[in-house]
Amino acid sequence: MEVERVQAIASLSSNLGTIPAEFIRSEHEQPGKTTFHGPIPELPVIDLANPDQDQVTRKIVEASSEWGIFQLVNHGIPEEVVKEFQRVGKHFFELPQEEKEKIAKKPGMKEGYGTKLHREPEGKKTWVDFLYHNIWPRHILNYNIWPQSPPEYRKANDEYCKYLVPLVDRLFEYLSTGIGLEKNVLKEASGGDNMKMLLKINYYPPCPQPDLALGVAAHTDMSTFTLLVPNDVPGLQVLKDDHWVDAKYIPNAIIVNIGDQFEILSNGKYKSVWHRSTVNKDQTRMSWPVFCEPPEDHVIGPLPQLVSDENPAKFKTKMFKDYEYCKLNRIPQ
Repeated sequence: MEVERVQAIASLSSNLGTIPAEFIRSEHEQPGKTTFHGPIPELPVIDLANPDQDQVTRKIVEASSEWGIFQLVNHGIPEEVVKEFQRVGKHFFELPQEEKEKIAKKPGMKEGYGTKLHREPEGKKTWVDFLYHNIWPRHILNYNIWPQSPPEYRKANDEYCKYLVPLVDRLFEYLSTGIGLEKNVLKEASGGDNMKMLLKINYYPPCPQPDLALGVAAHTDMSTFTLLVPNDVPGLQVLKDDHWVDAKYIPNAIIVNIGDQFEILSNGKYKSVWHRSTVNKDQTRMSWPVFCEPPEDHVIGPLPQLVSDENPAKFKTKMFKDYEYCKLNRIPQ
């Protein structure tokens, strides 16, 4: 009988010193063979406390256009709020298995505790367990699939959102004005106040053969953009100039990556970044991405202001749920 969760598979694998064959990536994916070790370009780092806010806007636009990803420092979320948000998430994954299974993801549902064990096209699996649930806006939250332990879990998430939501609004303004739009245009085009924020906690247990496995395979996010806090175990890799490069860990930084919907809305000006996660031989890696997504029925397409005879629309216009269906089922968009 197959062990269901990667956490359990990791415990068995550590004793054997090997991992099951279905977790061994093909050679063109193995991080031991494909990670770039030359002079590594570092992800752009942007200081939101810079008094020259025009410069901040320019740097965000440049990073979003050339990299599709950047790290934010002095972002306004207090360190202790982030640490507590991470603590309660880590606590959940350290609970007895039967406790975690109480909020297991049901078929067809996005939210809940799970493991991506369905096979990819090459029949491979990823070395990760996860927890998904919406954290904003409040009226869509289903607390039945939130962890009940630790008891501070809900409070820690609410406190994080108190600072995250204004930061998201601020980023929308930078990204709008930076390409000549009114400051509210990109947020409204993404669903306005009905835009959803979906938290995913990724748990990557130690892996005895980290050069052969991936925590998350190469992908772009379906979101408008994603804001992520990692723990201090490195593992995020970004595809830059056809090379997989490591993202340097910066304490107290938030990683922002551009998703597919921003690439569509900006008609290709902003780039949805290809990224993946590696795993560690001795330590558990964790990350807390929040995906900012349009409502399911919201229609997304290149903004008319950014389309012209010289720069025709590069993407189709469609409802977000249709985009999501095509992407998940690998149907050409």
